[in-house]
Amino acid sequence: MTGRELLADADVGFDAASVDIADGEVLDLLEPAVREWWVEEFGAAVPGNGGFFTPPQREAIPLIHGGENALICAPTGSGKTLASFTAIINDLFRRERTGDGLENSVYCLYVSPLKSLANDVHRNLDVPLSAIAARADERGESVDVRHAIRHGDTDSATRQRMLDETPHVLNTTPETLAILLDSPKFREKLRSVEYIVVDEIHALASNKRGTHLSVSLERLENLTGESPTRIGCSATVEPLSTMAEFLVGREGGGEGPRDYEIVDTRFAREMDLRLECPTDDLISTPREVVQGRFHDRIHDLIQAHTNTLVFTNTRSGAERVLQALRERFPDAYDEDNSACHHGSLSRERRTAVEEGLKRGELDVVTTSTSLELGIDMPHLDLVVQVGSPKSVASLLQRVGRAGHSLGETVEGRVLALDRDELVECTVMLGRAESGFVDRVFVPENAMDVAAQHVYGMAIADVRTEEEVRETIMRAYPYREFDDDQFETLFRYLTADYEGLEDRNVYAKVWRDTNDPPDGEHHYSDFPVREPLIGKRGRLARVIYMTNVGTIPDSFSCDVITRNGDEWVGQLDEEYLDTLEPGDVFVLGGQRFAFRYRRGSKVYVDRTSARPTVPSWFSERLPMSYDLGREIARFQRDLLDRLAAGGRPAVRDWLRDFPIDENAVRALTRMFDEQVRYAGADSVSTDARIAVEEHRDRENYRRHFYVHSPYGRRFNDGLSRLLAARCARRTNANVTVAVADLGFTVSMPLNRKVDLAGVLREIDPGAVEADLRAALDDTDLLKRYFRINATRALMILKRYKGHEKSAAQQQVSSEMLLSFAQDLEEFAVMEETYRELLEDKLNLDGLREVLGAVQDGDVEVVSTTVDSPSPRAFGLATLSATDVVLADDESQALREFHERVLSEIGEEGDDEG
Repeated sequence: MTGRELLADADVGFDAASVDIADGEVLDLLEPAVREWWVEEFGAAVPGNGGFFTPPQREAIPLIHGGENALICAPTGSGKTLASFTAIINDLFRRERTGDGLENSVYCLYVSPLKSLANDVHRNLDVPLSAIAARADERGESVDVRHAIRHGDTDSATRQRMLDETPHVLNTTPETLAILLDSPKFREKLRSVEYIVVDEIHALASNKRGTHLSVSLERLENLTGESPTRIGCSATVEPLSTMAEFLVGREGGGEGPRDYEIVDTRFAREMDLRLECPTDDLISTPREVVQGRFHDRIHDLIQAHTNTLVFTNTRSGAERVLQALRERFPDAYDEDNSACHHGSLSRERRTAVEEGLKRGELDVVTTSTSLELGIDMPHLDLVVQVGSPKSVASLLQRVGRAGHSLGETVEGRVLALDRDELVECTVMLGRAESGFVDRVFVPENAMDVAAQHVYGMAIADVRTEEEVRETIMRAYPYREFDDDQFETLFRYLTADYEGLEDRNVYAKVWRDTNDPPDGEHHYSDFPVREPLIGKRGRLARVIYMTNVGTIPDSFSCDVITRNGDEWVGQLDEEYLDTLEPGDVFVLGGQRFAFRYRRGSKVYVDRTSARPTVPSWFSERLPMSYDLGREIARFQRDLLDRLAAGGRPAVRDWLRDFPIDENAVRALTRMFDEQVRYAGADSVSTDARIAVEEHRDRENYRRHFYVHSPYGRRFNDGLSRLLAARCARRTNANVTVAVADLGFTVSMPLNRKVDLAGVLREIDPGAVEADLRAALDDTDLLKRYFRINATRALMILKRYKGHEKSAAQQQVSSEMLLSFAQDLEEFAVMEETYRELLEDKLNLDGLREVLGAVQDGDVEVVSTTVDSPSPRAFGLATLSATDVVLADDESQALREFHERVLSEIGEEGDDEG
């Protein structure tokens, strides 16, 4: 019976003739048992979906059926993962039904970034596999398609059983796949892989986990001898061609990417997005009023929906929102119907919350980022985002968790409690509605990941150097890895540096220029003599298996006062990335000035100075560079309307954005006050960077507020360049505070410098060298050298049954750092600088913007003010915008605002 005949006969409660003919064509591709299950399972979905298949399913199933590599890009809940598995399951059932049978090996490999996602997909596969098998049994066709999950939590007994009864569909993570490729017994089970599904590929491509996976897939390609069909599943992402090429890799011999198709259904779901603000005046309205309205609004939204997920930007923020709801509405929220979910909680607790969400038992769950990806939530019908999620892609990913069923509208509400975030979120929601998505940037040519894989390949077998090179370069992130970079990599792996082995850093591989160890392989094993690579050391496999991966360990540092040697608490080491000597932070309600760090100890002095780095800083995601560019354009458009028609024109324009009236009026008032106080040139646009100089006589400091709305990574890099130049010119201690919309450079009041002029003079071609120099002797450099030394297996986390903590790793790395810096083009050192410059400090963005300054396309304008301007309030206070504002910061904001109003005169907010 064909798909169309089945539609005519099936009792599914609708007229088959009204269904798109494409549904019949797709159903024709399916095996009878699979087809019958699909019609029975999804027949009722037709009114909300227009057919049996969602748009991504309708396009993807035929492609996968035909063996085409495909990137499926679609919103959460649109059935893209099921589309991948349906075509694959159909093929496996066909083989069983036609008598070809399935071997005791893996045919489909499913890779996801999260164990929870792998677990969820594993459970969800039970339903179709069991139901289809039952249908087949009714037809007298006995089929047995097995699936299993394997990751770091899988016990040894289960792993052993997989050798005896191997799953045909194996769910795993990038790290476990790398281990399997070097497992002598199980790697043989992977030779039969014909399908690879990479889920949430956008979450992998932007970091080294994805880089590691891309090489693993090429090593798997070597193992299978043929090219498996690759399927990538992604939420809304850009650019699609980059993601597709990252998925499929390159052809051998230096040719272009493998063939692929893109299923672009990113905007197939209806979205109901809106920005709300508790008041039209976030400065003068008392903090307790803002808090009260904020929590009341969240409560109203929760009560109006079945299940609500609340995202905050920090883990502490998620805890505070839940606690406030329980205290403010004790009759509505308790431990049975509300919960918190984040990475600091135990795995058991997180699993319990996830299960409660799946069953619809929880009215509300608060979270930071831990539920952005992963499990299906069929009852979830609202997502609330507190503050800016920092990118359009992240917004769509988070809000896409709502309406997680076919035909449902995605409903999301963004609540802003800070004027800078009002700007971010207004632009974000407006661009989301227009189809804009931030680009994903793939780390390229990472030496530490390449070192792991060369070592892994050498452990698996002696092979030609040419094969190693070609395998690495077929992976998209290494498509331009050149001969000099390979030589740098091989010199490190062979310990070809005098004094390196004296520091217990030993060779991991041999090349043909070294004598292969006795008892290993010899050139006689190869018909033609050519350069070979093999492993060194009897414990090579154990070292690799117990140290493979890219996720860094982290630890807390003890904070100790220099005077009195008093222990005052602990700081997460990630927080130290933000600190420079002289920075002031709050710990336990007390203020301390950071002086220096030694290993796992941080030395400080007590101080009464204002904090320069907020306590939540290290937890916050950086705003995307692309969103920053959109903010700059938005500010230009707003200024044009303000100049042409005043406040009424701006309000009319803003009402076309998905924002409430409070947000409209707050934004209009802020920019109007900014222009009246400091002039239109004090606002940065896509053609201008505004620099604001404030002479703070009360604290005897000169502050420069650089309004560069390009995100914290960009601003971290630019601020380091400027601070180094200002310190040299003034011979003074220069401090920096960085945010997403700009940064502050401060120095003593008696030091003068033309910071705008310094910015104009920066040569884009010298940025890389200057940033490298600015990073020397910083804690940021020390930390990332340790991370990359560990990834490159220069420092072993685990060896001979002993585990080295992150703090111990840091001590070891600091002993090696000065030695490594003196070596010429040492791979781990080069990778540390590369990662910091390219991935953390946005070197490409800096070159782009500074190049535009040099070319005259972007002007740098300086303004002198007696008090911070309205657009500089956030930079001047670095206000804690997660949920509530601290009392002293609220007071500072009010004082700044009163000074502005006293100068420009308070003007009524005319109607319009």
